Amino acid sequence: MTTVITIAFTMGLIGSLHCLGMCGPLALSLPIQHHRLAGKLTGALLYNLGRVTTYATAGLAFGLLGQTMSFAGAQRWISLIMGLLILVYIVIPKDYGSESRVARLLNGLFLDLRFRMGQLFSSKAQGTLFVIGLLNGLLPCGLVYLALASAVATGQALHGALFMAFFGLGTLPAMFGISLFGNFMRQGIRTRLRRAVPAFMAVMAMLLILRGLSLGIPYLSPAMEGKEKTPACCTKPS
Repeated sequence: MTTVITIAFTMGLIGSLHCLGMCGPLALSLPIQHHRLAGKLTGALLYNLGRVTTYATAGLAFGLLGQTMSFAGAQRWISLIMGLLILVYIVIPKDYGSESRVARLLNGLFLDLRFRMGQLFSSKAQGTLFVIGLLNGLLPCGLVYLALASAVATGQALHGALFMAFFGLGTLPAMFGISLFGNFMRQGIRTRLRRAVPAFMAVMAMLLILRGLSLGIPYLSPAMEGKEKTPACCTKPS
């Protein structure tokens, strides 16, 4: 459990540098500037708690999926498949399939989501910021997809929820900071960090593949038994 939490928080902490470039403009636009310091702190916290809540809920669902597959003895295959899918996502051109019916449907849904979020920005109610955070957590993001793949690989619903919750908490310092203090990082630095994200995703994909290979390496690639062991009380004496 501790290892799962540590990996998730570290992933979020490192990945938050990518979030500054992708979600930074949205965080900068939050309707909190008319508040005093206490109001700004509360608003930024509500917005980020909304994001974390969406991540944790998604983690619960994807962890449950992994748990269901684990019952079928497919846990190592989950890790292998998730790792390979991430690698495929990295190498496929981003505009590949953009004209397909599914892509157009998804783009329409995300545009509608952004439109609804934009409407909420005109409200000055603090509770609206939590809803903006909830919706923000649904926006497409490669880093979140990577975290969700890891949540599936945990093989347990609770672990999946905790993984995504601590992933979200890892992104909180940077996102909280930009909500309060604005652009504290130059555009050039943010651009270079965004370009480094595929390499980070590739490393995590390889770790998932190693885990699925079940090489017997503690923590990195632990052995996953495909068959259940017979209880000692039920074995026949030799």
